[in-house]
Amino acid sequence: MIKLYHVKGTRGIRVIWVMEELGIPYEVEIIDFSAEYRETHEWRSKNPVGKVPVMEDGKLTMFESGAMVQYLLDKYGEGQLQPAPGSDDHAQYLQWGWFAESTFARPLGEIVNHRRSIPKEYQSELAIKEMQQRAHTCLEALDQHIADKTYLLGESFSAADIMMGYSLHICDLLAPTDKYQHTTLYWERLKTRNGCRIAIDAGNK
Repeated sequence: MIKLYHVKGTRGIRVIWVMEELGIPYEVEIIDFSAEYRETHEWRSKNPVGKVPVMEDGKLTMFESGAMVQYLLDKYGEGQLQPAPGSDDHAQYLQWGWFAESTFARPLGEIVNHRRSIPKEYQSELAIKEMQQRAHTCLEALDQHIADKTYLLGESFSAADIMMGYSLHICDLLAPTDKYQHTTLYWERLKTRNGCRIAIDAGNK
C-alpha cells in the first residue's frame, strides 16, 4: 500500500486527491512539522530538504508532490485524469499543471517563507503585498482561461485541476481576493469533489 507522510494544508493534498480520484488504496501518516523534527536524520533520510510530503510505494521513495501525481497517473491511472501523451490537450495539461506550481504557487510560498523565517518586527508588508500581487496576476491569467470552461481542459476534469486546486487553496489563505469571478466559480466546482474535500481535511485531529 502507498504511504504518504503529510501535514495538514501542505502539498500532500495533491497526492491524496489524485489517489482518491483514482481509487488507489493508501495510508497517511501525519508527521511532526516542527523545525527540530524536520532537521533530524530520520526525516532528512526521507526528504533531503526537510519538507513534506514524502511518498513510499514499495521500495520507491519520492519527495516532490507534482512528480508523485504524475507517477501515480502513469503507473495506476490507466489513462484517467490526463490526455494522451503527445497530444495538444496533453501539452495544455502539462502547461497548466506546471503553471500551478512553478508560477502561481511560488509567490505564495515566498509569503510563507517570509513570515516563518523573519522575526515579526522585521517583516516587510511591502514585500508581502508584492508577492500577493504576483499571485493575483496568475489569477487574472487563470480567470481569462477558465471564463468559458468548466475545467482547465474544457469539460474534462484532469490532474491539472488538482495541481491548480491546491494553489487556489493556499491563495485563499495567503492572498484572498474576490476580484476574479470565473476563477471563484471554478474553485467552488473543484471543492464539491469528494477527493478535494478528503484531501483538504486530511490531518485533522
